Amino acid sequence: MANPAEELDVNPPIREPEEEEVVEELNGDEEGEEEEEEEDNEGEDDDTESKSQTRKGRSSADRINAESLFRRMRAAPVPVRVHDVIVRGNQKTKDHIIEAELEAAREATTLQELLEASRVANSNLRALDIFDSVNITLDSGPPELPGTTNVVIEVVESKSPLTGQIGVYTRAEARSSSLEASLKYKNIFGYGDIWDGSIVHGYDNSAEVGLGMYLPRFRGFSTPFTSRLYLSTQDWLKFSSYKERSLGLSLGLLSSKYHELVYTIAWRNLIDPSQAASASIRRQLGHTFLSALKYTFKFDQRNSYLRPTNGYAFVSTSQIGGLAPDSRSLRFLKQEIDLRYAVPFGFYNTALNFGVSGGVSFPWGSGYQNRPSSVPERFFLGGNSSPLCSLGGPSALWGFKTRGLGPNEPRRKGDSERDFVGGDAAVTAFADLSFDLPVRWLRERGIHGHVFASVGNMAKLSENEFRNFSAPKFLETVRTSVGAGIVLPTSVFRMELNYCHVLKKQEHDQARSGVCVTFSASS
Repeated sequence: MANPAEELDVNPPIREPEEEEVVEELNGDEEGEEEEEEEDNEGEDDDTESKSQTRKGRSSADRINAESLFRRMRAAPVPVRVHDVIVRGNQKTKDHIIEAELEAAREATTLQELLEASRVANSNLRALDIFDSVNITLDSGPPELPGTTNVVIEVVESKSPLTGQIGVYTRAEARSSSLEASLKYKNIFGYGDIWDGSIVHGYDNSAEVGLGMYLPRFRGFSTPFTSRLYLSTQDWLKFSSYKERSLGLSLGLLSSKYHELVYTIAWRNLIDPSQAASASIRRQLGHTFLSALKYTFKFDQRNSYLRPTNGYAFVSTSQIGGLAPDSRSLRFLKQEIDLRYAVPFGFYNTALNFGVSGGVSFPWGSGYQNRPSSVPERFFLGGNSSPLCSLGGPSALWGFKTRGLGPNEPRRKGDSERDFVGGDAAVTAFADLSFDLPVRWLRERGIHGHVFASVGNMAKLSENEFRNFSAPKFLETVRTSVGAGIVLPTSVFRMELNYCHVLKKQEHDQARSGVCVTFSASS
């Protein structure tokens, strides 16, 4: 059987003819100098012509073989077996880190499977972010083993393992900006490891310092391992009269295409520098211990994160807190779901996006029915972002300010403002009809129009409030808004210039109708 790799030789080696093949033997009889020179010149001409013909012949043969192989691949699977994986160019990176991405290629039984597995491996190796270039080629296997091939991986390791970046970013959910700087050092120990440090300073007095580590393979596990040590401060004084300070460590135990498992341990402290917090916030001030396991299942088949016109997505997040014997450990159960669907209409790139998301959080343990839930684990709705981009659970709602609706309480006497304390259950839904504008210049730049509607609500369940919960009452107090606007998408975020009209709100909600600008990054 012919070797498929030989027929598909992408860079066929050209063997130079040996002198014995092109130089004729000279006779022992001596000729004149002129005859010798003429014979030498004729020999050189014949040699050059012979080499040229050889190259042309082999090139033609290779082309015919390749065309024949492509015809065979279109007609039926072409059997092939991987004999060996050869790694070249790695000065520091361990061979097994690179070879691990070729596991599917080793198990391939047809050339079609091998080509697809090699394409995926090439993409995965580039995603490690430790190579400047990656090339995978198929070479012929040993002549005594027909139908085999060798997979050759040639890599060029990063010439600059140390990289850094600095920038100003907008955090839409808190309507604030931050200055962020990070530094990465790649592949220190040759295991594809990436070490990074980051500093974030927000103009709302929030800050975070973090040190992280990433390993693509850890002790034979097929999924990456991540860890991050962080010290953070979140400022919610304006909305809920508290600041949150945390010192913690998060461990990424599982990370694959659809699944993620993270364990977080942190020492958390809630403080109120303003001394104006409401009664329920004051009861939660002080130190607590967080030990939580979080599992996320994510399936996203939409054709775009910023402007989906086809496909669907589903996210489910389950979290359990209190995995420590400490009495100050927060014990809670939290579940969130989010479903999205995009329906194309077939004209003017029109598509209808709609989504439904919901979540519930509840304490567990002795006397859980009478205990309040932890404020940072509750749900807060509103914010200067689009629900279309906030995939993961109930959060954004057009027309309502950050933490601008839901259960609230008055602050201390003498302060007319109120604290929004969050809810234990939340539901949101939206519909967004997007369409191209009738101006070519705008269409070429992805600028399009949309009309939208959103609804949402929250409720308190802890401290025996679940006994007073009823579906009709929950529906009566739902918040709604509608609007239209122009969307300016970029490669990293989505900006909307909207006119939003709030149809229904409740007393003390912070919402207004009018023109607003939103910035959203895909989650």
